[in-house]
Amino acid sequence: MTRLRLILGDQLNPQHSWLKHPDPDVIYTLMEIRQETDYVLHHAQKILAIFAAMRDFAGQLTAMGHRVHYLHIGDSNNLQSLTANLDQLIAYFQADQFEYQLPDEWRLDQQLQDYCLTLTIQYRACDSEHFFSSRRQAAEFFGSRSRWLMESFYRQMRIQHQILMENQKPVGGRWNFDSENRKPWSGSPSISRDQRKSHDHSLIWQAIVDAGVNSLGDPQAEDFRWPLNRTEALQQLEHFIVNDLQHFGDYQDAMSRQSWRLFHSLLSFALNCKMLNPREVVLHAEAAWRDGRVPLAAAEGFIRQILGWREYVRGIYWANMPTYTEHNHFGHTRPLPKWFWDAETKMNCLAASIDQTLQTAYAHHIQRLMIIGNFALLSGLDPKSVHHWYLGVYIDAFEWVELPNTLGMSQYADGGLLATKPYVSSAAYIDRMSDYCKGCHYQKKLRTGERACPFNALYWQFFIHHKPLLAQNHRLSMVFRQLERFSDTERVAIHDQAQFYLNHLDTL
Repeated sequence: MTRLRLILGDQLNPQHSWLKHPDPDVIYTLMEIRQETDYVLHHAQKILAIFAAMRDFAGQLTAMGHRVHYLHIGDSNNLQSLTANLDQLIAYFQADQFEYQLPDEWRLDQQLQDYCLTLTIQYRACDSEHFFSSRRQAAEFFGSRSRWLMESFYRQMRIQHQILMENQKPVGGRWNFDSENRKPWSGSPSISRDQRKSHDHSLIWQAIVDAGVNSLGDPQAEDFRWPLNRTEALQQLEHFIVNDLQHFGDYQDAMSRQSWRLFHSLLSFALNCKMLNPREVVLHAEAAWRDGRVPLAAAEGFIRQILGWREYVRGIYWANMPTYTEHNHFGHTRPLPKWFWDAETKMNCLAASIDQTLQTAYAHHIQRLMIIGNFALLSGLDPKSVHHWYLGVYIDAFEWVELPNTLGMSQYADGGLLATKPYVSSAAYIDRMSDYCKGCHYQKKLRTGERACPFNALYWQFFIHHKPLLAQNHRLSMVFRQLERFSDTERVAIHDQAQFYLNHLDTL
């Protein structure tokens, strides 16, 4: 009896129970296919990183004694479709059974469910054995409650998995140290050296180009730093714990043109491709605190991102698909400005964040939320277009984690299912948390005038325009109290300034 097992490009876990013992009757297949490179326009490094990691993983499986059938992007028998290739392989190997690990994206999950209904052989879907929680655990936890809060789910996860707990209470007497993790960075403490291994993936990149795959951004194929496998991911985890975690808490929201990564772990790609298990990452961080190597606020802040936020957004995703992508609470429809593709804008903060994104396929959460996402929301950009841009451009962007973060947290397009308020700001926040405003063409303190920072007028006009939808939100009461102090003349000036910018987004 021959079994064909499918492994997707974000299921590169050598510790999965499937792989404990080689079985000559089991064939593992991995596929590089245009179906997956083309459904949105992806960053070159994202395509390259996944293909390189898949090829390395296939080599690992072969070395472990497993039978592997690998389809390269340029193979003549590659039909470039997941299901068409599966049909071909099932026939070729005369497979009696088909098995796959549950995909994390609704699109692929539905495709495989529908495909299996057409099969005349046995099939089975298996767990990926990766997450702390099940797909539906968050929905079951909140039940019929109309509003979900990440903090409630996070506390439950802490209790369930006994992370940073003593005698059933949170260590330090607090669940959350977020208020201590908001310091700007001015050059000290120093940034650790990037010790990630360099790879030359120029041959893989040439195969991608030859196959006609379109992409954006710099491939950096000859000096490629994203991890190939679990070994390299574990080395990066250890480097982060030893060198950066101690400072991560204080400066996790900071931004600077002096450093594109600051004290962030750069582990999200490895985690989302399942080279790393979130349990081991969380336990390493907890052990560093218990050993006295890092402050509690740093360990808790990092753990909250993985045990809390990462699991929570996955719960949001599976509770609301497939209609979640259609949410557009504010009815925003503007197209993305052209500088989303080339970073050629006079706004330093956006130029720096987008240029970094195009160069590295990475930006940390505050750059994504409070610079790029902030501007997108204030400008009324179409949330689905923003979602597709984020999904394609970031190395760690897979829909289950990217979509709730973009559509819900960043764009508030779901009307508050995920976030308790729109995350927008004027230039004051950007100036406080970064060095972007220094030397900018625009003046951070001006609301109106030729050199006024666009964030200022757009911020106030956003609340003026959307007051009917937002005035009852208690977290925004201070904003609307400030707005009441504006004279009619000031409101007209803000409106005119904002409208000018909205009419000239491509040239800002």
